[in-house]
Amino acid sequence: MSQIHVLVINCGSSSVKFSIIDTRSGQALLSGLAERLLSDKANFKLNYLQQNEQFPLKSPYDHQAAIDVLVQQLGKLELLDSLSAVGHRVVHGGEQFSKPTLITAEVKQTIKDLARLAPLHNPANLTGIKAAEKALGHLPQVAVFDTAFHQSMPQKAYLYGLPYALYQEHAIRRYGFHGSSHAYVATQAAQFIGKPLNQCNFISAHLGNGCSITAIRDGQSIDSSMGFTPL
Repeated sequence: MSQIHVLVINCGSSSVKFSIIDTRSGQALLSGLAERLLSDKANFKLNYLQQNEQFPLKSPYDHQAAIDVLVQQLGKLELLDSLSAVGHRVVHGGEQFSKPTLITAEVKQTIKDLARLAPLHNPANLTGIKAAEKALGHLPQVAVFDTAFHQSMPQKAYLYGLPYALYQEHAIRRYGFHGSSHAYVATQAAQFIGKPLNQCNFISAHLGNGCSITAIRDGQSIDSSMGFTPL
């Protein structure tokens, strides 16, 4: 089978969400969730061809155990050879990342350093990256950052009315989040109205467990309702 699929992983502090995306159609071929990790109530659910299955996890019921089960099941379904890359959702990219980035040792260190800005998210994201590298180290691992889309915001939007030294010394500024969602919505909206994205102005809303609104001018984020943290 030709390599046309990307495994997408979103690691939380006690969960792993995943999908396999067909890069030709953009459709999810497979999806699932491992939840209640780090407890003996951890479980692993997989949906493939409209069939739902559940599998046990082994102690210590962690992210590595979940990804090991995922890889095992992908092998049984003969999907491993079709994978061309692994994509990881990472919450905070600070000012360092403005686009999807091939994961290297330096990138992992930066994600770790940025955990001070997203202590509930970045450590879990990094755990997922390391687990996927251990299980699927032969594949390119790519990080997509929630903050990346908002790196186009001008200073007047991202600087707070605080002493400038706080920005210089502690990186306190507006970062914006849900960037992958806002970028996707803007791209789809541009296609829907038949205009090039760089000629489109939108106000986009991400509504979920977290919510945010973004102002988009000429296809780029120029302001967002989320600020220093994902709160």
